Amino acid sequence: MKVYDKEPEPQKTMDDWANFEADEPFNWRAYNNSQTREKVIFLNLLKELATLTEGNPYAGKGRYSRPVNHMIFCMCFKVYSGLSSRRLISDLELCRNRDFISSVPHFNSVCNYFDNKNVTKHLKHLIELSALPVAQLESKFAIDSTGFSERKYMERWSSARQKFSMHQQYKKAHCIYGVYSNIIANAIITEGTVADSPRFLELLQHTADNFNIEEISADLAYSSRENLQFAEDLGITPYIPFKKNATGKSKGAPAWNRIYKYFKNNREEFMKRYHQRSNAESGFFMLKQRFSDSVMFKTPISQTNEILCKILCHNLCVLAQEIYLSKIEIDFKSCASFMVAHN
Repeated sequence: MKVYDKEPEPQKTMDDWANFEADEPFNWRAYNNSQTREKVIFLNLLKELATLTEGNPYAGKGRYSRPVNHMIFCMCFKVYSGLSSRRLISDLELCRNRDFISSVPHFNSVCNYFDNKNVTKHLKHLIELSALPVAQLESKFAIDSTGFSERKYMERWSSARQKFSMHQQYKKAHCIYGVYSNIIANAIITEGTVADSPRFLELLQHTADNFNIEEISADLAYSSRENLQFAEDLGITPYIPFKKNATGKSKGAPAWNRIYKYFKNNREEFMKRYHQRSNAESGFFMLKQRFSDSVMFKTPISQTNEILCKILCHNLCVLAQEIYLSKIEIDFKSCASFMVAHN
C-alpha cells in the first residue's frame, strides 16, 4: 500500500513533541579522522576508480592521447586541489613517485584533457559507480538542479535563477542525491536555459536501476502527471508538491489523483517527507563550497567535463567521510560487476 493510500494521521500534540527523543550525538571523532585522512583516501579511491576505465580516446590529427584512466586521474586531482595546471605538475610528480600515475604530463596537456569529448561518458559512468558503495544506506532520494557560472565573478545561481535572461551564461547540473549521505547517484549537464522537469525521468530511471529507491522528493518545477505516474510505476513514492492552480483530475495518470488527495488531507506529513529534498540543497552547498560555483574552462565540452569532475570529487569526499562515519567498505570492482551501465 502506498503511503498516500492510508487514512489521514492525527496531528501531533504538545505531549508528543515533549516525548520526542533527539538523535544520537554526532560522532565527531570519526568525522575528524575522515577529514584528516581525506586526501590520502581520495587519491587511493580515485586511482582504484580510474583503473576501471579503459581505452585511449582519439585526440585529433591522427593521434591518440594518454590512457583515459590517466586523463581522469589528472583532471580530478586538478579540480580537487584547486591549483592551476602549472602548479599542479609538482603534485603530479609526487603522485608518480607513489605509483598513482605512470608519467607526468605537460601542464598544457592537462587542460587539453578537459576538452576531449570522449572522456565525458567515462566521467558519467564513474559518477554512477562511485555512488554504489553507499547503496545499502540510501533508499530516499531527491532531484534538483543548480547552475555553474561561466565566469568567476557573476551572481550566485540562487540569485540569478529568477533572471531568465542570464541563464545562457550558466551551465546547469541536474542531479539526483541520496538524502542520507548527500552523494550524487546520477547527473546530467546541460545549458543553463534547459528546463528541469524533462530530466526527471532519466535521472530516476538510471538511479532505480542500481538502487532500491523507496521515496523521491523534488520541488514544484518537477510537478507533472507524467513524472508522478512514472515514479509510481517504478514502485517509488513521489513527494512533489502541487502548484496552487492544480486540480485532482488524473487525465490518464491515476497516481496524480491519489497523491493530490494525500497532499490535501495530510499536508503536514507530506511536507515533512518532501523537505528531505533540503538535503539536495545541502549537497549543492557542499559541492560548490569545496569546488567553486563557477567553471574555469571556456569551451562547452571542457565546461561539462569540469563540472562532472567536481561531482566525482564530491562523491569521493563523501565516501572518505562515510568510511569512518558509517563503517562502509569500498570495492569498486565488485560494484562494477553488478552495476547497470548507461550511455
